[in-house]
Amino acid sequence: MTLRVIHGGRGSSDLAPGLLITGASEVVTMAGGLRMGADQDDPAVLRAADAGGSDAPDAPVVACWEGRIVAVGPRESVVAALAAEGLPASRFARLDADGGTVTPGLIDAHTHLLFAGTREGELLLRQRGATYLEILAAGGGILSTVAATRAATEDDLLAHGRRWLDEMLSHGVTTVEAKSGYGLDPATELRLLHAAGILGEEGPIDVVPTYLGAHAVPPEFRSQPDAADAYVRSIIQDQLPLVAAQGIARFCDVFCERGVFSMEQSRLVLEAAMAVGLEPRLHADEIAPSGGAELAAELGAISADHLAAPSAEGIDALARAAAEGRPVIATLLPATTWFLMADDYAPARRLIERGVPVAIASDFNPGTSPTPNLSLVLTVACLELGLTPAEALAGVTVNAAHALGLGDEVGSLEPGRQADLVIWRVPSYVQIPYYPGANLVRAVVKRGQPILERP
Repeated sequence: MTLRVIHGGRGSSDLAPGLLITGASEVVTMAGGLRMGADQDDPAVLRAADAGGSDAPDAPVVACWEGRIVAVGPRESVVAALAAEGLPASRFARLDADGGTVTPGLIDAHTHLLFAGTREGELLLRQRGATYLEILAAGGGILSTVAATRAATEDDLLAHGRRWLDEMLSHGVTTVEAKSGYGLDPATELRLLHAAGILGEEGPIDVVPTYLGAHAVPPEFRSQPDAADAYVRSIIQDQLPLVAAQGIARFCDVFCERGVFSMEQSRLVLEAAMAVGLEPRLHADEIAPSGGAELAAELGAISADHLAAPSAEGIDALARAAAEGRPVIATLLPATTWFLMADDYAPARRLIERGVPVAIASDFNPGTSPTPNLSLVLTVACLELGLTPAEALAGVTVNAAHALGLGDEVGSLEPGRQADLVIWRVPSYVQIPYYPGANLVRAVVKRGQPILERP
């Protein structure tokens, strides 16, 4: 099998300005905005079978022009409308979906993309009964990755990032969030954010950087009295001003968890971050109810992530926020729970029933979810969280876009949106999570240009 990957993905003067995707069995548009409640199960699908087949005049097509989607709908009417606008068919390259399914490009809204070293030894420790927090307290977990990452050069981090971004792209991902958090000192945190910024500029995948200095208490603070409080003060005084001045990070995240940072400490960091222009998001209630969901609703965070163990009050707070028109996206990370061999998954069905919008992400990281395969995570979301294929797919497209503040830019196939899409080698989106771990991607289009194609 041959594979063509075009690095960069920012367009080229020798390529046609238009692209017409034809021959699809289904086009999953996800049109209509953020999905909440029962609407999360509505993928807004156009089916060729309803038009007489993928070669029929009214079969669904997607038209892209200069990096944007300009039309989605029946082929003959789309082609006629484009010609009337001065965009004749001759100016559009053709990409045949060959009976496959077209979806928006996948969006991984929670990753720890940049790090050094690996932690495969922790799998054996967990098999022997060690918990996540016990491994962390013994100097492992995040702290072992911190030591390796501090020793890594920017070139090391860039090479690592390119490797895994290519892997994510091969599974249909076109946008990722990338957190810092494996430096825990000013110099390394800034280096991680700088590397994320470079990778985003290189493309083809868009990279959205998040500052996560409050990921753990670093080793040099642990011998101090009130170590977490001392480190929080250092974040506010020493790190946040530099991060804001650097101008790369869009968000600030905090690991709000018992044994890591309390709700009160998390509030201090996030309020200070908001004061310097960073939007808040949280690692919330992953292991125990820690007030993270409540704090996310209180501060108007764009996303509350993990939520494997939210309190009833936390779910109530998220539901109220959604009902009041200020939704916090619940970004669930089922591959983490699975890889940790834990029993308690996030209450996805309860959140959806309460009207909380749900996104799904990989949590790609070296210790607790080393998977870059977001379509595999869709399978885990269906099997372990009880999501339907449509709910899960909304969670990695339109809702994931909103979890990154990009809901008006990516995540759906609608006129005006950036032309990011995937052609899958299956006739229906329902089959994407049906084949666990399989690579079903036939082509990836970024900004209206094919950047990966398989015959």
